[in-house]
Amino acid sequence: MPQPLIITLCVLAIVIAIAAATFMFWRVRKRQQLNAVVEQRDDDIKKVSYAFVINPSKPQAAELRERITSFCAGKGIDHFFVDTQLDKDGNACAREAIAKGASAVVAVGGDGTVRTVASAMAKFNGIPMGIVPIGTANLFARNMGIPVDDVEAALTVATSHGSRHVDMGRLCVLDSDEPDHDHGFLIVGGVGFDALMIDDTNPTLKKNISWLAYFASATKHLFSPKNRGDLTIIDPRGNTRTSTGLSFRTFMAGNCGQLPALSLMPEAVSDDGYLDFELIDTTGGIIGWANLFGDVVHQTITGRAKQSPFSTNSRIDQIKGSRAELHLERPALAQVDGDVLGETRHVAFSIEKQALCVRVPEVPAEPTGLMAL
Repeated sequence: MPQPLIITLCVLAIVIAIAAATFMFWRVRKRQQLNAVVEQRDDDIKKVSYAFVINPSKPQAAELRERITSFCAGKGIDHFFVDTQLDKDGNACAREAIAKGASAVVAVGGDGTVRTVASAMAKFNGIPMGIVPIGTANLFARNMGIPVDDVEAALTVATSHGSRHVDMGRLCVLDSDEPDHDHGFLIVGGVGFDALMIDDTNPTLKKNISWLAYFASATKHLFSPKNRGDLTIIDPRGNTRTSTGLSFRTFMAGNCGQLPALSLMPEAVSDDGYLDFELIDTTGGIIGWANLFGDVVHQTITGRAKQSPFSTNSRIDQIKGSRAELHLERPALAQVDGDVLGETRHVAFSIEKQALCVRVPEVPAEPTGLMAL
């Protein structure tokens, strides 16, 4: 092997090792800071009854139920469980819990359970919601700084003082015949490629490699037909912006923009009363997708919703707003927080400002969209 190549590989290995060590040190430091905050939490047990909404089909559900019972018994916390079922999602469970007298509701599950519980809790003014994340990605918990790999710490946060009021997004399927066609979301709602990717993700692969399974599914749809339609957005000043004849891969509305290792919508703030709308398109085959990935990396590094200056075959149009309405020429799949809703040609996105009261480790002094580990 040529000596210059050997030197280059050695330098690259050293750089990667230093970057990995720095990242691990940062994560350990953040975890230490989080543990210190959690230890100082003020227990909220006086005249408070906690309802734990749990999905019994999860592999660890039985063990978690025992751990929650033991935790609550040790702290003298009054509690009861409400199980989700095939015909009773988190929304129905949360409403049942409130009807039974719960003064706080804790969602025990992944982003799907959290989303459906939150969709109901946003209607109950000020009643706090806790989260014990046990899903694949746990994106909302991550965005809120809630521990995702420490059940005891998550339980401590969920059952102690310290809450934050965050926005609740809504995606309304306007051409649906279903009586319930209004779907809440906390992270991202979208139409097009993102929904296709989620819908085609292999459950077994998702279980084995977590959120990375979405990338495997994405490769199957890189060359799927584009979506075409008309888009109307109401911006923060109340002005209406209409674009007709758009061609795009996906349209998304984000309340939180941070993903593991990447920033999809770096300027999204979960309590500012606005959604961050993003229209994404690519051209030139695989070159366009490579450019798009570079754009996302550029956003992650800079923390700004701007494309890479080297991008040539990708497009990311981003704008904040309070409402958007999308008319499509042909049906496309829609999704909210990873739950696929089916095909639609006419959807509307809206926001409920600070409608949800969530127990979090630290309450920020100012609105922030940054994710804590």
